[in-house]
Amino acid sequence: MMFAPVRLGETSIEASELAADKKSCKRFGPCGVGEKALYLNSFLIDRRYYVALSSVRRVFKRVAMSQGGFSGKGAFGSIPYLVVQYDDGKEKQCTFKREEDVDEMLACISAAYPEIPTLSAGGEQRLEKKAKEEAARYLDELTPQAQSARETIEKAETFLEGYPEMTKRLAATAKAKRINEHTNPAYRWVALAIVLAGAASLIYGIISWRSGGDFGVYFALFGFAAVFFFSGAHVLPTAKNNRHSVERAWTQALEAMENVLPKDFPLPARYAHPIVAKRMVRILREGRAQSVEEALDVLKSDLKALTADVQVEQEEYDEVVVIKPLFLVSDYQ
Repeated sequence: MMFAPVRLGETSIEASELAADKKSCKRFGPCGVGEKALYLNSFLIDRRYYVALSSVRRVFKRVAMSQGGFSGKGAFGSIPYLVVQYDDGKEKQCTFKREEDVDEMLACISAAYPEIPTLSAGGEQRLEKKAKEEAARYLDELTPQAQSARETIEKAETFLEGYPEMTKRLAATAKAKRINEHTNPAYRWVALAIVLAGAASLIYGIISWRSGGDFGVYFALFGFAAVFFFSGAHVLPTAKNNRHSVERAWTQALEAMENVLPKDFPLPARYAHPIVAKRMVRILREGRAQSVEEALDVLKSDLKALTADVQVEQEEYDEVVVIKPLFLVSDYQ
C-alpha cells in the first residue's frame, strides 16, 4: 500500500492481512469497517489509521450543533463526529461531512459486531432513564378510539420500514431543499470569491515554485489554496447543488413515495417516515391524542416548539433532525 494505515492501540495486524482487510472494508465517509479493524481518518487522509477490533471498547456518535438548528428560520447546521474508544481509555475522534454516514457506520458495527457498544456510557444511561420516563408517561389503558389509531399507525410504521431507501431519500431531499431555500444568495458570491482566491493562490504558488521561490512561500500558498477550495466549493451551485435540481429531487422523492403508499394510508406522502409514525404512537400512548389526525397535529406542535433555545438529548436530536425538514418544507400543512 502507498499509505499503510498507522496503528492506534496496542494490537497490531500483519501487513498483508491489513492491506487485504483495508481493501475490502465497507467504507462510510472517511472511515471504514473491516473484518479485523476499524479504519479512521486523519485531517487530510481517509482511513489513515486503524484500530484492531479486539482493541475497540466503544464506538459512538458525537454531534456539535450550530445555533438555529431546530428553529424555523435557519437550516440544520451540525458537525458530526465518530468517536472510537480503545484500549484503556484512549480515544480517536473523526470528523464526517454527512451525519448519515456516521449513522450507517454505527449500524454496520452494531450488526456485524454486537459486542461493541455503539452508544457512549452517558448515552446508555440516558437511554435507560428515558425508557423508564417514557414508560411512566404512558397510560395503562387507551380508549378504544386511541387504541384503534395506535394500531393503524403501528401498521403504517411497519409498512414504511419496508422501504428504508425511499424514506431515507425523502428525508434527505427535504433537508437539502430546506438548506438551499435558506442559503443567502450573497453567500454564493462570497464562496465564488473564496474559490477564485484559492485558484489564484494555487497558480501563484506554482509559478513561485517553478521560479525557485522560497519553499515556505509556495508551501503556504498551496495550503491556502486547499483551504480556500474546500471552504468555498461546497457552497457553489453545481449540477446537483442548485435550486432547480434540489426541487426536482424533492418532487421525485415525493412522487416515488406516493406511488407505493396504499390509498388508505393514514399519513400524507410528505410525512411518510417511520420516525413520524413512531412519535405519533408515543403521543397516542401518552393520552395526548385520540385519533390519527390529532396525533399528527400534536406532533406538528411539538416540532414547532423545538426552537434554537431548546436543548434536547442526543436520541431526541437524532429523530428530530431527520423529520423536521419534512414539516418545514411543507410549511406544516
